[in-house]
Amino acid sequence: MSDFSTLIARAEALLARLEAVLPQPPAAPDWSASIAFRYRRRGTGGGVLEPVRQVAPLRLADLKEVDGQKERLVRNTAQFVAGRPANNVLLTGARGTGKSSLIKACLNEFADRGLRLIEVDKDDLTDLPDLVALVGERPERFIIYCDDLSFDEGESGYKALKSILDGTIAQASDNVLICATSNRRHLLPEQMKDNLGARHDDNGELHPGEAIEEKISLSERFGLWISFYPFSQREYLAIVGQWLRHFGIDEATIEAARQPALVWALERGSRSGRVAWQFARDFAGRAEAPAAAPAPIQGDGPEGLDHV
Repeated sequence: MSDFSTLIARAEALLARLEAVLPQPPAAPDWSASIAFRYRRRGTGGGVLEPVRQVAPLRLADLKEVDGQKERLVRNTAQFVAGRPANNVLLTGARGTGKSSLIKACLNEFADRGLRLIEVDKDDLTDLPDLVALVGERPERFIIYCDDLSFDEGESGYKALKSILDGTIAQASDNVLICATSNRRHLLPEQMKDNLGARHDDNGELHPGEAIEEKISLSERFGLWISFYPFSQREYLAIVGQWLRHFGIDEATIEAARQPALVWALERGSRSGRVAWQFARDFAGRAEAPAAAPAPIQGDGPEGLDHV
């Protein structure tokens, strides 16, 4: 073998080794395996879409005391599924009030009309352009969902998400919608030092500094903001009663559970749908009445899309 042939062979071997370690675009999954998928990065070898085998069977009727938020998200999702213009959605506000549950319920509501969901962790958002390209030619409609979204300074996923939402030269396909939940409206932390970028002109008008503009620009790229608020005592008790009925508790016992439910919320420091669900599980577990099968929580816990 000539020196030139040897050099070519060695170069091809080197390229093959490099290809093995370079990130690869996500492989297409079996789309018939589920209505929901999780994106998981596998080291340096790219990512995979894993079907969610047990999707939480949450329905819109299960979510109480969030009727206004429900109506806005359902309307936007219906437009999207029908192929009409719709906005990317940011759901923000108090913890445990049903932000992620509402997205899961919408998935179940519209799944028979072709809606699918891909859950992406914020650390994997740098692969978002590859994901969008992967599903761009599919006939289904995809929600790309990021739960509990917020960023620290310098995180790379921030730029990728910002570009996909609005700002890249390549437009995302019309069968993709971004939905994110967060406990805060502005997704980057705001610090006192950011105000050093502000200045006064000769008329005394305050101009926001560029650092502040950058921090609020991401949330502004979501076309639809849906806000959630802490539940009142009445709303909290209504949700407690709903879940106790689900567990087969009779009305007289539910009435007697009001005071223990309020004490439970006081101890937890929150009147939320999640706290109501946790109280109902505890109360029903100690009651003599037989309990029904567990149901998904109205809240934004770590359970993700799996059945709780």
